[in-house]
Amino acid sequence: MQIQVLNSLPTDIDTIFQFYDMAVAHQKKVFNKHWQGFSLELVHTEVAENRQYKILVDGVVACVFAVTFNDKLIWADRDHDSIYIHRIVTHPEYRGYSFVKEIIKWAKEFAIANGIKYIRMDTWADNEKLLEYYTSCGFDFVGVVTMEQTKGLPKHYEGISLSLFEIIV
Repeated sequence: MQIQVLNSLPTDIDTIFQFYDMAVAHQKKVFNKHWQGFSLELVHTEVAENRQYKILVDGVVACVFAVTFNDKLIWADRDHDSIYIHRIVTHPEYRGYSFVKEIIKWAKEFAIANGIKYIRMDTWADNEKLLEYYTSCGFDFVGVVTMEQTKGLPKHYEGISLSLFEIIV
């Protein structure tokens, strides 16, 4: 089995949105919150800026995720020297492949090559299952933030609290 982490291409955008639709359907089944959709412009920008990624298993897209290098509204004064991982979606046929660990491995290499000190991510503060999973993957829980300013963030950030996680590279 060959696993590759590659930049997404403009031709992957339909696949990315299919993955987001699968994620929302899954979130609705297993949790009381779900994503509220993402703009096509956002994803186009991420692809153009090489911040949207795909994980291939034997040449087939099995997972997608996005990154950013600033996240001031969520991380406030701690927003520096970081790569932030967002919107990890695994195709249902590939659940159990530990793609978060693959993403961490990739992110550590990226961080070292680019002088980045932290790998960070967030999730809903009351999603116990994900909180346990992210810490089991090597993230440290570093606190909870309640979102007050969300302009520019996807709609699902409105009026929520987030658990924050990081790995020091």
